[in-house]
Amino acid sequence: MSNAPTIAVLGTGIMGAPIARNLSRHGFAVRAWNRTPAKAQALADAGIQVCDSPAAAVQGATLVATMLNDGKAVRETMQAAAPGLAQGAIWLQLSTVGIVEIDTLAAQARELGLVFYDAPVLGTRQPAELGQLLVLASGPASARAAVQPAFDAIGKRTLWVADHAGPSSRLKLALNHWAFTLTHGTAESLALAKGLGVDPALVLDAITGGPLDSGYFQSKSAAMLADDYTPSFSVINALKDSELIVQAGAQVGVAMDTAQAGAQRFRRARDAGHGDKDMAASHLA
Repeated sequence: MSNAPTIAVLGTGIMGAPIARNLSRHGFAVRAWNRTPAKAQALADAGIQVCDSPAAAVQGATLVATMLNDGKAVRETMQAAAPGLAQGAIWLQLSTVGIVEIDTLAAQARELGLVFYDAPVLGTRQPAELGQLLVLASGPASARAAVQPAFDAIGKRTLWVADHAGPSSRLKLALNHWAFTLTHGTAESLALAKGLGVDPALVLDAITGGPLDSGYFQSKSAAMLADDYTPSFSVINALKDSELIVQAGAQVGVAMDTAQAGAQRFRRARDAGHGDKDMAASHLA
């Protein structure tokens, strides 16, 4: 489609790949790059142009989306992309990077002459594949009409948080903390039942349909009971985000006892060789 808006997706892992596919399905001309080339190459069958460098991927793109592991990776990738960036292009920063890095990235955007949106997404592999992510967006009202179609392509809803970068990344940490707390609580409840000689499936039975039930509880408990840790959001990434949560709490003077314990639990799971498994592998810690 010659008139299709062009978007570069930098980072095509568990989340970035389905994001790129959904953008393509919704009429965007997508150019993709990944540090592990094979992961990006798998997108070629979806009509996505795979590029061998960040600079090549952003060439001619009016929108640039970053979905990388951490703030350092985002910074380095965007610096590598700089020679191909168009002045005034819009940068959609979708990664979870924490409260220090998001300010650094906003400053980098200003230096590169880009319009910057702090827009981390809430959701894991399946919501990403279905285009059902929640986009937590902060950025100038002036370009929202240009970015909304991209957010609509990857998400079921966009929650506009602020007109400047930072608040969305802060909200994302609070929401991830809630998800991790549910994960660890489910893992420990099932393990405790088993340890006490009770069928852990009865925990699921008792909660189902009641006020403590949720789709998240259902999916994580089912994975734990089935011993199925196919990664939707890995232990390694959950540990990274847990450490960002603990650091953020310390910076603002909020005692994060549960977050600290949860980070230690993910650390134990990683050290036991479960780092690449889904964060439901908290159950194995």
